[in-house]
Amino acid sequence: MTTTRTATSNGPKVTGRQPSEQAIDAAIDGASRLLRLPTMRDRYAEIADAASREQLSYRAFLAELLLAECDDRDARRAVRRVHEAGFPRAKTLADFDFNANTAINPATINTLAGCGWISKGQSLCLIGDSGTGKSHLLIGLGTAAAQQGHRVRYVLAAKLVNELVEAADERQLSRTIARYGRVDLLCIDLCRDRNYAEAPVGGVWIACGRGRPGRWPVLVSA
Repeated sequence: MTTTRTATSNGPKVTGRQPSEQAIDAAIDGASRLLRLPTMRDRYAEIADAASREQLSYRAFLAELLLAECDDRDARRAVRRVHEAGFPRAKTLADFDFNANTAINPATINTLAGCGWISKGQSLCLIGDSGTGKSHLLIGLGTAAAQQGHRVRYVLAAKLVNELVEAADERQLSRTIARYGRVDLLCIDLCRDRNYAEAPVGGVWIACGRGRPGRWPVLVSA
């Protein structure tokens, strides 16, 4: 006689018969919720059917199920990092119209999208006239960085200046700068000369370097 194990709140329980399909589904659903595996809960039946059709081994089926959970978890993390960056609108490099500004080299942008410069601690400044796509590229590159696992923060230059001025008045400048230092890439949009003149002494540049120049990259549009 075949024995099986079914999950209960008190741990595995040995029974002397094959559980019903309904009991199996309930056990998988409950265990997946307990272990916080939403993809496994939602897709196990689909992946099990595919494994059966392809005659996969039990180990191969388990690998497919776990990889699906890992892939979805990575995707959810990427979405969360993009959201936490605080971009004012969704902009991607795929949406950028290179035909509208032929001075921008698509190959260069694709290389920058690989984020190697961020890993090296380098910074990037996008310079051009109004309407040439600087903000779009800044948000697109920042989004690409967030999707690749970097912690990103977007801020308008004017807003950053106001924060620094208020923090200096309240003697909280070091704490405000430290808050910006918790990210891997700081994106400062729409920088103007007057922004620097209005900031506390070196405030913008201190925030950019976050106290340790060369370690934390900054992406600026000006």
